[in-house]
Amino acid sequence: MRRWSGLGIVPAIVLAVSVALSPMSAAPALADTSGATAGTVANVQRALDEGRYLDAGRMLDGAILGGGDDPRLMLLTGELALARGAYSDALVRFRRVEGIEAVRARALEGEGLVLSIQGQPDAAITALNAAVALDPNSWRSWNGLGAEFDRRRDWQKADMAYANALAHSARSPQILNNRGFSYLSRGEPDKAIADFVAALDARPDMQVARNNLRLAIAMKGDYRRAVAGISRDPAADLNNAGFAAILRGDYAHARSLLGDAIKARNEYYALAAANLQMVNTLDRGGEQDSGRAARQ
Repeated sequence: MRRWSGLGIVPAIVLAVSVALSPMSAAPALADTSGATAGTVANVQRALDEGRYLDAGRMLDGAILGGGDDPRLMLLTGELALARGAYSDALVRFRRVEGIEAVRARALEGEGLVLSIQGQPDAAITALNAAVALDPNSWRSWNGLGAEFDRRRDWQKADMAYANALAHSARSPQILNNRGFSYLSRGEPDKAIADFVAALDARPDMQVARNNLRLAIAMKGDYRRAVAGISRDPAADLNNAGFAAILRGDYAHARSLLGDAIKARNEYYALAAANLQMVNTLDRGGEQDSGRAARQ
């Protein structure tokens, strides 16, 4: 079976290394070091965990305009910026309070996650390692480290990071999914399938795990099963199965699946077309353009 590195391209799926706050990736509670803003901090944290970013922003604005200078408030403005995708702003806010002991671990965690998203792996690993040194229970930091070690193909360190993330997150479906993608990236679809199934058992509506499960099944050559059943986007499933066939060197099935993907979309499907062009190039013994295939 071919592995990702054999083709040097990114799989055509929604990658599952999500590091922003979401209802399924809630951060640990902040220590109550000041009774004055404890209620606000708790309410903002709850709003962030539930994805109510507008409410969180309003509460933070009110608290800060009212003279609140608790470092937890500044930290939470960073968390809100991270959740909204305002990464540069989040980084500034995390760094503003990372020297304060009460919030240092969380600030370093946030900084590391932002740096990872921004494509600064060395700096991200340094910050995330510092975060887990201060707080070994920081599962988001362990999860971020797992993603970085995956990118380096350092599977032993990735396994260690995901094991710690799972141990300290009550086996979060997000991390099960991420570890499954790690297994898939190293060409171990059976282990990947087990993790994707476990993630879906815990959270049946986790679409990214369902997409990754279909890809893992296709990586075993079971293309029919990979595209069977009800799906939000059958064309994307066919494209991903075709991509798996490419990785397996099964160019005949790849052409068929990608052709079906293009027909199913009922409009120009650039990604499937690029993948189909790559099949033809590979089948002629040429070199593929690693930037063409791949981003959904």
